[in-house]
Amino acid sequence: MGILSEQALTALPSTEFDRWWHSPGEWVEPANQRRGGESGVRLLQHWDTNRPLLFCKRQSGHIYRSLRHPWGRPTILRELQAYRALARLGVRTPNIVYCAARKQSGQWQALLVTEALPGFISLEQWYSEPRAPLLNQVMLQRLAVTLARLHLGGWQHGCCYAKHLFVKVRGDGDVDIALLDLEKSRRRWRASSASRRDLGQLDRHRGAMPEADMRYLRQAYQHALSTPWGGLQP
Repeated sequence: MGILSEQALTALPSTEFDRWWHSPGEWVEPANQRRGGESGVRLLQHWDTNRPLLFCKRQSGHIYRSLRHPWGRPTILRELQAYRALARLGVRTPNIVYCAARKQSGQWQALLVTEALPGFISLEQWYSEPRAPLLNQVMLQRLAVTLARLHLGGWQHGCCYAKHLFVKVRGDGDVDIALLDLEKSRRRWRASSASRRDLGQLDRHRGAMPEADMRYLRQAYQHALSTPWGGLQP
């Protein structure tokens, strides 16, 4: 999706918005009530196996408030801002197909349609089966570098759970990392503040990840911080 202004994002043709809003699909994250509205994610149906699968986050009245937006703004638009910022930092996130928000009968509605990440599994799934120790170390090093670049770039994930960190083993044995679910992301002017919150959150929500691996991740993270941009190549 090309970069659009916020005015354009909230003024796209209703027919296009409605088409995505009513696209059939299976709920993979059923709509839940929070932030004064509801939010859920569906895997959309399609019949072209050559195209990537699409996920649609759909929200009604799901907003956040800030000094800049005291009357509320869809969290999806904050997530879009984070996706764009992370792309500039060289941190992988899903490709955005469509994103828009509108007010319907005085209530915000918002959509974010993204491509699936082929070959990636969540960190939660990673620890559901045995891994070679060396490969596991490579994964933790790459994850540490990704989080370091995120924080050095002035961003906090905000929902740093094992289920939102994705991993892919490449053919050459290296590992790629991708970040998902960024609607709670926010700017942090100090990397130490972002890292304290995100790593603390991951420690509490690491699932089957052993404590020893969490310690190793913290050590690798500190090493990554000592290299410009965590040593991650764009």
